[in-house]
Amino acid sequence: MNVYLDTVGCRLNQSEIETLARRFRAAGHTVVPSAAEADLCVVNTCAVTGEAERSSRSVIRRIHRDNPGARIVATGCYAHLSPERVTALPGVARIVNNLDKDRLVSLVNGAAIPAEPFDLEPLLREPGNGALGRTRAFVKVQDGCDNRCTFCVTTIARGSNRCRPADDIVREIQALAAAGYQEAVLTGVHLGSYGHDHGERDGLLHLVQSILAQTDVPRLRLSSLEPWDLSPRFFELWANARLCRHLHLPLQSGCDATLRRMARRTDQASFRALVGAARAAIPDLALSTDIIAGFPGETDAEFEASTAFVREMDFMKLHVFRYSARKGTAAARMPSQVPARVRKERSARLLALSDEGARRFFARFAGRDMPVLWEQVTGASEAGFRNTGLTDNYIRVEMDAPAALTNTITRVRLVEVTGQGMRAVIAPAAW
Repeated sequence: MNVYLDTVGCRLNQSEIETLARRFRAAGHTVVPSAAEADLCVVNTCAVTGEAERSSRSVIRRIHRDNPGARIVATGCYAHLSPERVTALPGVARIVNNLDKDRLVSLVNGAAIPAEPFDLEPLLREPGNGALGRTRAFVKVQDGCDNRCTFCVTTIARGSNRCRPADDIVREIQALAAAGYQEAVLTGVHLGSYGHDHGERDGLLHLVQSILAQTDVPRLRLSSLEPWDLSPRFFELWANARLCRHLHLPLQSGCDATLRRMARRTDQASFRALVGAARAAIPDLALSTDIIAGFPGETDAEFEASTAFVREMDFMKLHVFRYSARKGTAAARMPSQVPARVRKERSARLLALSDEGARRFFARFAGRDMPVLWEQVTGASEAGFRNTGLTDNYIRVEMDAPAALTNTITRVRLVEVTGQGMRAVIAPAAW
């Protein structure tokens, strides 16, 4: 059977779709690059905002237009929370909720797949390529969340915190490295809570230590980390140069009063101290965050306080979300909902602040030599192939070179800030 896989939303969803690809291959099926070629299409949906739900519906409708005869299986948070709406979309033959997602291949295949949680064989058949042709592998280490942030629907959709055994994760990452992957990205709904389900408060620290000690993957990257999960001791891990110098610490608001209504377990003082410790321990650290524009009750004064703190923290990037009421959350029932027009205006101001921070961060590295993991070729020029990739501290780099550099790490000289990152040339030492 030919299977097409698509996903909307976060890195966790990306990790899950790549795992599904491996499992479909292990069950004898062929993963194809387009819906038009497929007998079965699987969509991993998202419900974090109203826009994510609209995107999920749009993907399903596009797939049905491209291949009206294909069966569509919808899974993920939107399918889990709104099964009736998703079932009514054209072509949807089945809903698999989040709690059954790990059994999705068996459910649609009609027979059990190998019990091993990670299957090496499909990787060895296609070395150097992920399920969707990537050079970075997204590795899911935990699911669910025990926090009760008042705006978040994820706890409803994903359930409580539960973590994979460390030995399974280490074995998977070593298999990925053996197959040619250059980077593994640890993902989860609440990554910093790794090990908390078994009472291990420093579980993530110990997991990262184990991965660095027991695998030879060239790069290890951490996805989103809640700021209250980390202690200054955690940043000692970056003494190992294989750990990428990028931290995504979701703040959601820079105003203490708004943070209290959100039930976030942080405030300006503790976040400022954490960032100071991180920057002191990790040279050239890239710091990004999430910010919600127009949370219920956010006054003009609160928004200005939040914006001032965001500017003080000097983030490399902001992921800006206009507040979107999620059914079943406490925030959806709060008074003083902010008008859509105001949310839009505040979002635009925050996005402009993000662009300023990115340009300021990138400019620091003009003239510097840095290693880049090349991810793909995006075009050609008189000089040859146009390669794009990432530094370990998350600068998007573009360089023209005589060869396609995909899935290699090379040292280059960063020479110019562009709209989305930096342009590079081959480092003089390499000539």
